[in-house]
Amino acid sequence: MAPRRKTKPINAADRLARSLRALAHTGSTSRVLNLVEIEAKSGHRPEYAEHPLFRNRILNSALILKHRVRNDDVYLFDEVRPLATKIIIPFDRSDLGLGGRSVFVGQRGWIEMLADACNASGRLTRDLTVLNAIDALPSLDPFLLREHLRQHDLTVAHCYFTLSPADYDAMQGFVGMEIGHLIELAFGDHGGSRRAQSGRMVEALLAADFGERLSPLRQTLGMEGHSFKDGVFAWKGLLYYKWMLTRLWPRLTEICDELGRLEVTGLRDEADERYVAVARRRLQGALPVERHAILRTLKIYDDAFEQLVHNRRPQAFRDFLLGAPELFLNLGERVGAIAHVASYWRYRFPEGQPLTAGAEEAIDILQDFETSLAIPLHP
Repeated sequence: MAPRRKTKPINAADRLARSLRALAHTGSTSRVLNLVEIEAKSGHRPEYAEHPLFRNRILNSALILKHRVRNDDVYLFDEVRPLATKIIIPFDRSDLGLGGRSVFVGQRGWIEMLADACNASGRLTRDLTVLNAIDALPSLDPFLLREHLRQHDLTVAHCYFTLSPADYDAMQGFVGMEIGHLIELAFGDHGGSRRAQSGRMVEALLAADFGERLSPLRQTLGMEGHSFKDGVFAWKGLLYYKWMLTRLWPRLTEICDELGRLEVTGLRDEADERYVAVARRRLQGALPVERHAILRTLKIYDDAFEQLVHNRRPQAFRDFLLGAPELFLNLGERVGAIAHVASYWRYRFPEGQPLTAGAEEAIDILQDFETSLAIPLHP
């Protein structure tokens, strides 16, 4: 028999290991699902035991990351992919900086490697289904993760999804404003009931079982069940990102300014000084570029929606829904990257606190951001 391939070790001296230590305090983000933190906060709750994300206990206290595939990772996969789902099994959950073992979902031999890392004596069928569902998403945003798992009939406790009730309500209001004009086309306006119809449609759109509840819209668009379901899920994802971006844009403007004011202490040589100076400029240039790319993608949706609600051209929106899953993946990858930049930067440099970091940490942060935004790391 061929020897069993092993998971890749993460050394305590690695930059990623140092980042893992920081994750112990930041919790989950759009790029990271911190199951260690979730277990620490919610492991005592009955729902945590009754409806875990993963049934294997080792896997259910791992770190799940959305990872941009780098040149030294490409050989692990049979197909080219820009983004991969990385599983990290910590050596010590009380000190993530000690590192762990890692494996990518979908890399050659990953199921055997994962079973070995998790000491899985039984079958991992259900956990592999969850991992494949997670891998299909472009980011780990809690709203999308929750809805995607529901769509796959996977019941998971609420503690794994950190979207607050206030945020959910705010998104409902945002979606209501976005689709209010659609109500008249799909349902008609009978005796001033548009507001009630709008509320019901928003609830239907945000629900996991939206199939029959949105059948009037499906019939208006002349779509089949499966393509309609996939298209509406992607539409829901686009609306979530559009809402999320209303909060991200001001923060990114602040970060571009603060990057220029970051004081880096203890730079040891000219190469480090040159990298920090160039990386600042690259990031300050890349964030607006990402914003324009995201807005271009959203304009595809806005134009199709405009054709539907104002020009009464359902075909345009039907075409949008058919192509929405691909747009959703592209948009999710970009939004996930800038959301990671915004959340980690504000965690590390809270408002009103000094913008100061040691050379090693500053270089780690800049390299992490450049990798997230797919900026080539050259001088």
